[in-house]
Amino acid sequence: MNFRIGEGWDVHALVPGRRLVIGGVEIPHAMGLLGHSDADVLLHAITDALLGAAALGDIGSHFPDTDARFKGADSVALLEEAARRVGDTGYAIGNIDSTVVAQAPRLATHIPAMRERIAAALGLVLDQVNVKAKTAERLGPVGQGLSIEARAAVLLLKK
Repeated sequence: MNFRIGEGWDVHALVPGRRLVIGGVEIPHAMGLLGHSDADVLLHAITDALLGAAALGDIGSHFPDTDARFKGADSVALLEEAARRVGDTGYAIGNIDSTVVAQAPRLATHIPAMRERIAAALGLVLDQVNVKAKTAERLGPVGQGLSIEARAAVLLLKK
């Protein structure tokens, strides 16, 4: 097969006392995402999409939250390692399309930095990485400001 497509999804609760890191970028906000690592919801979704496209399972099977080595881990490092493992299967990243769903904070001004951080981590050019931000129109846990979620789709191409 010359190409593969993967999708990823992640959600984390918003809590006080944590940094808010999305797409490898720290964002000023009164709350942060709860998780074993830095809880970067966007990078976790992209990591899952990469691993899924290569039929390598999911982020939890590679970087389990029961493993103390990943406590407070930088999700950029996890993404880079997942991409290395995907590369070992003979595939390269064609492009990434992703969406962050958050009622607050507003993310539009942070999207260029997120795209640059993701592209740099994966050795991609900027136009291979897309990040969109949406609200949940005040519906559900995201809309009530209780959580943030992200979705990602990845195209892998045979090297």
